[in-house]
Amino acid sequence: MKIATWNVNSIRARMPNALAWLRDFKPDVVLLQETKTVNEKFPTLEFEDLGYNLALHGQKSYNGVAIFSKWPIEDLITVLPGESEDDQARYIEVVTNGVRLISVYVPNGSSVGSDKFEYKLRWFERLRAHAAELMQYEEALVIGGDYNVAPQPGDVYDPIELAGTVCFHPEEQIRFRSILNLGLTDAYQILNPGLHAYSWWDHRGGSWHKDQGMRIDHLLLSPQAADRLAASGIERAVRGTEKASDHVPVWCELAEV
Repeated sequence: MKIATWNVNSIRARMPNALAWLRDFKPDVVLLQETKTVNEKFPTLEFEDLGYNLALHGQKSYNGVAIFSKWPIEDLITVLPGESEDDQARYIEVVTNGVRLISVYVPNGSSVGSDKFEYKLRWFERLRAHAAELMQYEEALVIGGDYNVAPQPGDVYDPIELAGTVCFHPEEQIRFRSILNLGLTDAYQILNPGLHAYSWWDHRGGSWHKDQGMRIDHLLLSPQAADRLAASGIERAVRGTEKASDHVPVWCELAEV
């Protein structure tokens, strides 16, 4: 079971890239973030033609998450508990092929100390609380997406320069670790220890050509999923394609049971 997560930064703007990569890589399940469109305007037919069933949670112009699966989708949830007034489309959860899958788009945080940064920290705390409940089911669980945090110094191009900035701030890293400490495994890190690879390069400042990136997209696996982990990787080459997203797909493969 090949699972990929990808912040596409507008599904309609990246259609040629997305379709080309899906045809080539053939993931069984895809977790998307920043689709930036309401459900009614999502280009469903093109992806259904590739054999995917779709679960969508969209929002006009901003945010938006989705899950594609080659198997039937059940138990759709689009609300992360904890703040009833939160209407941002950043969370979607399903069960497919016996695995519970979640696509998350964690807030960026804008600037340290801002209201948006505090919202980001609360969002992490809400995700941890919900993940703790799900872990009690003792089932195969994968929480993937754009976490907007680089957990370790090797996950950024310059840990000294970036120390204390958004996406590489101790408060974010503490909350990310608190989720891992529930017993979840970072699929890429566990199979590629010490290998510095990024999943995001800013569209500004020539970041791609300078290789000034960060690893902020992650697939976190429950023990029942981690026991089946066979491979994991980051599709760096996708960033070099025409009109590419600033993120690239991150993937893992689970052995069938």
